Amino acid sequence: MTLEDLVRLRRARDRMDRDYAEPLDVAAPARSALMSPGHFSRSFRAAYGETPYSYLMTRRIERAKALLRRGDLTVTEVCFEVGCTSLGSFSSRFTELVGESPSSYRGRAHDAGAAVPPCVAKTHTRPVRNEEAKAIRRP
Repeated sequence: MTLEDLVRLRRARDRMDRDYAEPLDVAAPARSALMSPGHFSRSFRAAYGETPYSYLMTRRIERAKALLRRGDLTVTEVCFEVGCTSLGSFSSRFTELVGESPSSYRGRAHDAGAAVPPCVAKTHTRPVRNEEAKAIRRP
């Protein structure tokens, strides 16, 4: 992979970070990286260790956690706010990454982290991806 490829992949990843709530399929960020969807997916996984879809869902779940902590939106509203189109898929992925359902996450108190700076909180509340979860569970 060339340095130019890495720069284009970074541009596409930045777009995914910025436009996470937009309806993005693999073709959209692939276009911004000037790659075919298949080549983009393979290159993205090689560079970042996960598929573009997995990366995008992690960004969406991070944002969903912040919205659910606020408590002024329902789980369904949060689902659509972060760009998901299926409440069932959103709930399943949220539960997989966070370890509890969106409803129970929304329902519990989050005051303990109120004094923690947002940059630190983001690092410690980041959803755990599938590969990381498997590595953590191993003895």
